[in-house]
Amino acid sequence: MRCCVIGGAGFIGTYLVAELLATGREVLVLGRRAERPASLPAGAAYVSVGQDVADWAPYIAGAEEIVDLAYATVPQTSFADPVYDILANLPPTVALLQAARSLPLRKMVVVSSGGTVYGHADTLPIVESVQTNPVSPYGITKLTQEKYALMFHRLHGTPVSIVRPANAYGAGQRAFTGQGFIATAMGAILKGDEVTVFGESGTVRDYIHVADVARGILAVLERGDAGEVYNLGSGIGRNNREVLEAIAPLAARHDLSVRVRVAPAREFDVRANILDSGKLQACSGWQPTEDFHAGLSSMWAAIAGEMGGMTASVNPGIDPATDKGGHA
Repeated sequence: MRCCVIGGAGFIGTYLVAELLATGREVLVLGRRAERPASLPAGAAYVSVGQDVADWAPYIAGAEEIVDLAYATVPQTSFADPVYDILANLPPTVALLQAARSLPLRKMVVVSSGGTVYGHADTLPIVESVQTNPVSPYGITKLTQEKYALMFHRLHGTPVSIVRPANAYGAGQRAFTGQGFIATAMGAILKGDEVTVFGESGTVRDYIHVADVARGILAVLERGDAGEVYNLGSGIGRNNREVLEAIAPLAARHDLSVRVRVAPAREFDVRANILDSGKLQACSGWQPTEDFHAGLSSMWAAIAGEMGGMTASVNPGIDPATDKGGHA
C-alpha cells in the first residue's frame, strides 16, 4: 500500500508517518522544505514541492492513499491577513481534489480543525452533527475545504473522509509559532516571561497528544467511511489556568516560576471547545491513550532543549507552513 502524505514533514506529520510505516505501508512525503527534514522517519521517501498542485501530479499518481495535512497559515496569521489565508490554502486543496478524482484511490483523508470549525457551541462535548459556525478566518477556510472535499465525494465518488482534531500538543511542537497555548506558555516560562491569559481563567480547550492524533488519522484512513467527518479529541476540557498548574512542577524542577498576566477576554475567542470522538471510536475502536502529564513532561524537555535549557532529542522538527495542527 502506497500512501502519499502532503505536509507530512511537520509536527503531526512526523508522528503520522511513523504510524504509517509501522503498518508496512510505503510512504511518500511531499513538503515545502528544500532539504529532507531530520525529524522525518528514515523509512519514508521525501520530495520537495511548491504550492502548484500540477507539480505534485507525478508523485500522487501512484498513490493508493492520500493524507492532506498541508496548511500555510495558523489562526493568528489568518486574522492578520484573511485574504492570504484563503488564497494560500483553498486553491491548492481544490486543485488536489480535482487531481484525486481521476486516481484509483482506496482512501483520501483531509485533516481539518475540530478546534475552529464549530465556533461557539451550545452544548459540550461537541459532536460532528452540530451546526458549524466558525468565528475566525482560519476556521472558515478549513470548513470551506471540508465542503469542497465532501462535494467531490458526492459528485465524483472521491473516497475522502474528514478529520477534525482538537488541540494537538506534544514533543516537536515549538514555542512562539502561533500553534498552541501550551507551547507558547512553556516558551515564555523558560524565557522568564509572563504568560498572558485572556480572561481570569482563559479559554477551555480539548488538548490531545499528537501521538493520539496520528493514530486517530490512521484509524480514519483504515476504517472510516468515505463522505464522513470524524472528531479527534480527548473529551476533556482544561482552561489555561489548569494547564499552567500542570506545567508548574516541571518549571519548578529548574527553579523557574509560572508568572501570569491577566488580559481582558477577547471577543473573538471561543470560550470552550471540547470534542466528542464517539463516532470514530464506534467504527474503529480508536481512543486516546496518552497521559496528559507525561505528554507535558516530554514536551517541556523538548522545548527546553531547543531553547538551551537542557538536552533533548525527541522529534524536534516542525514546519507550520507544511502541516496542519488542529488549532483553536
